[in-house]
Amino acid sequence: VVEGVPGEHHHDHDQHAVAEPARGGIRKRTDYAGAVYGSMLAASVIAASSLTEPHPRLSLILLLVITGIVFWIAHVYALVAGEREAGHQVTWSQVREVGRHEWPLVEASALPALAVLVSPWLGAGENAWLALGVAVAQQVAWATLGARRAGASSGQILAEGVVNLLLGLVIVAAKVAVGH
Repeated sequence: VVEGVPGEHHHDHDQHAVAEPARGGIRKRTDYAGAVYGSMLAASVIAASSLTEPHPRLSLILLLVITGIVFWIAHVYALVAGEREAGHQVTWSQVREVGRHEWPLVEASALPALAVLVSPWLGAGENAWLALGVAVAQQVAWATLGARRAGASSGQILAEGVVNLLLGLVIVAAKVAVGH
């Protein structure tokens, strides 16, 4: 912890790592929570969207990206404001680090947005089912990868995958029930 901000954040090549205090210094742990949360957010946006607008694919792509960015800003603000309320001084460097750590919220919208873009060329037409499937699949993938990298047992990894699949299926069921 540096200057009162829990979990100073660092980047590794293909993962987001969070620094944690450890005996004699800082050790890194992998944190995929933002990617899982961002994927669930993307699935929710897709499920709640209606494709009746004049440019439905563009509208959904913009909605995915804008929602990811707004939630990213909200998470960064909440973490920084929480530190200030706890009496810790927060530097711009720390705000940038928190922003980098929370960036997977935005990144998680990229593949579903790409699926929306290419869906007509893949025979999926103007519907959002491909994008919803991609969002749920990446949610499960990030959760299981995060558990695996954190050293979870095979049973725990399986449980992470199943729980996230069930959460994703709840979103799919809501889309079916609403009839979008």
